[in-house]
Amino acid sequence: MTTRFLYIYDPLCGWCYGASAGIATLAAQGDLTVEPMPRGLFAGKGARTLDGAMSDHIMASDQRIATVTGAVFGASYHERIAGSASLTLDSGPATLALSAVARTAPMRELEALGIIQRARYVDGRDITDAFVLIDLLVSAGLDAAAVTLANPAPGLREENRSRLEQAQTVMRRFGVSGVPALFRIDGDRISPIDAAILYHNPLSLVRSQGVA
Repeated sequence: MTTRFLYIYDPLCGWCYGASAGIATLAAQGDLTVEPMPRGLFAGKGARTLDGAMSDHIMASDQRIATVTGAVFGASYHERIAGSASLTLDSGPATLALSAVARTAPMRELEALGIIQRARYVDGRDITDAFVLIDLLVSAGLDAAAVTLANPAPGLREENRSRLEQAQTVMRRFGVSGVPALFRIDGDRISPIDAAILYHNPLSLVRSQGVA
């Protein structure tokens, strides 16, 4: 039986960006699958305007994330965060884009998440902008997802909403509030795992779970 992991994320979560290399390493193992699902942490009512206090908080968090995980934050990104008091932290558009990928090329959702994360955290691009997201999808050869996002197919928003609700239901069940969140699925059984291991040695997670 193939070992399955559920990975819950938000595209505007810095710690999820810090976990991106680890989750990619885990997903590359041929004897398991990683099933991504968005949390919607900064979507809908969770969206907020980036004021000075929030900017300072993010900058401090980024420094800690870089130290703990080795993730690289680009100068263009820091200039956008430090130099603007009017940006919006809204992961709704990027989450919808990733649901479009899940609908049209489900095996590439993690790849698309990584592309979107790097566009923000390295290149400083505004991933709350649908046109930026469409451009990223087209550049990655995800044309069907780009078309789906540009002209939302019937049911896409409902599928997106359902994915958010499923992720939130799992997290509530185990009392998990933050992302990234990682769970192992064994048949009908699901068990939470400390996602911090993704920052250091995800392959030790594979061994500790008896996968390899």
